[in-house]
Amino acid sequence: MPFLSAPPVVRLTKAFETPYRNVVATARTCYSSKGIIGDDQVGDPEKFTPLARSIYEAGHHTTFQHAHFQFSMENISRQFIWSFLHAHPFYNSEQVSQRYVTVKPDTCTIPDLPPQQLSLYRECLEMMFEAYTRLCSMLEGPTESQFFQRFNRSERMEKKHRLAIKKKSQEVARYVLPLATHAYLYHTVSGLTLLRYWRLAEQFDVPEEQRIVLQQMIDELIKFDPTYEITLQEPLESEAIPEFQFFEGRPELELGGNASAFCAEFDEDLGEHWSRLVAWPQNGPRLVADAVREVLGLTRGLLNDEDAIALAVDPSKNKLLGESLNLSTVHKLSRALIHPHFTFRKKFSHAADSQDQRHRMTPGSRPILAAHLHGEPDYATPELIKTDEECWAFYKESMERIWEKINRLREAGASHETLCYALPNAVNVRFTESSDFLNLHHKHRMRLCYNAQEEIWRASLDEAKQIRDVLPTLGQWLLPPCTHRAAARQKPICPEGPRYCGIIVWKKDINEFERVI
Repeated sequence: MPFLSAPPVVRLTKAFETPYRNVVATARTCYSSKGIIGDDQVGDPEKFTPLARSIYEAGHHTTFQHAHFQFSMENISRQFIWSFLHAHPFYNSEQVSQRYVTVKPDTCTIPDLPPQQLSLYRECLEMMFEAYTRLCSMLEGPTESQFFQRFNRSERMEKKHRLAIKKKSQEVARYVLPLATHAYLYHTVSGLTLLRYWRLAEQFDVPEEQRIVLQQMIDELIKFDPTYEITLQEPLESEAIPEFQFFEGRPELELGGNASAFCAEFDEDLGEHWSRLVAWPQNGPRLVADAVREVLGLTRGLLNDEDAIALAVDPSKNKLLGESLNLSTVHKLSRALIHPHFTFRKKFSHAADSQDQRHRMTPGSRPILAAHLHGEPDYATPELIKTDEECWAFYKESMERIWEKINRLREAGASHETLCYALPNAVNVRFTESSDFLNLHHKHRMRLCYNAQEEIWRASLDEAKQIRDVLPTLGQWLLPPCTHRAAARQKPICPEGPRYCGIIVWKKDINEFERVI
């Protein structure tokens, strides 16, 4: 689908020198009696082609995982990033932040639509950017009020304070921006992930943009190393994707046709929670304790459960938990925390989930967003907006107008892809997320910090309290980074430096945690 806006631009910026030869070299090294086989020893491509195809078709794909490729990407929609690029664990990205960088109104994906749809679509986006600009201004007063409840005003710090207040205001105002808003980023994947990308280029939610972006990635790859064509498969047709097959086989179930009933059912099950604990191991503490004893080679008589668990998760005993560098997955005793697993049903905004999904070791089954889209406004509201009646009234009015435009786009026959582009960052996302305790512990260390994105902070607090209720031996250690560092006697206690939140969090009980900004 050609765009009327600036098209996606993808460039290969860094790569292994001879990536495909490395595939063959690593494969041959597995069976080499003469030591390491170098890339320069694999011979002519015509000779190694049968081996390369053979290992690929047999599913021996670790050989394709060594070579990594770094791409720069521009004019990429936030929806595509959420739905595709970041919807799996095997990547690394650094992208421009809407929290800290002011968004300009001419930076959106504009599909080439029929005249009526295009007019409605442009009207919707223009309205959203006008609301964003106005909210950025309106929120400075409420933000300042909350900010100086934490920090004393001083002339010496006034310039720094003003910048912090501006950034916090636009962080909240971004909730009205469309998912079509562009981002630019670095994105790094292995050769294996790139092959998987291309094979699934036709899946929901943004197949048109996916094809354009992924075609450029593949073109850049083949230009750099043409031998990748040896195993490159064509993308699966959309009809071969299970979700498409399901809806095709059940024509009475239109995509999104049951969205209103589904959302109501989900929300009833969720209750008052941000993230509801729905599954956990009753014997979780014993699993950890036994694993610790196994690491140390000790019997239960020599090391009881409580002391064993403390060795792994109490930062006064496992001082590695106070390190800024997460060492838990590498450290032997800490890895004992990996055995208990927890599952949550959760709901928060697309903006929040775009950050939550970056915790790739706490994976979730994110939805086809179009399947959740119904005619009524369905969005999250930041707490800061609720503190000011004028801001809240304007925010609600803006959301109602956005959904009115989206409904008119739907009536005009706009595609699901177009409708999703027009949704605001505030649109709710509902899904299930699971994690082992080790990676959940790391996530909570990051997201219980008062500087974390508000909704993820609230969801993490909700999760920590629930785990504390059902498994207090483990749950008591789900704490923010400063609390871990204080217990481990790490200095400074707050690792954020100039970004210190202004609150002595490490002296608070988790039940006392509360914040607006």
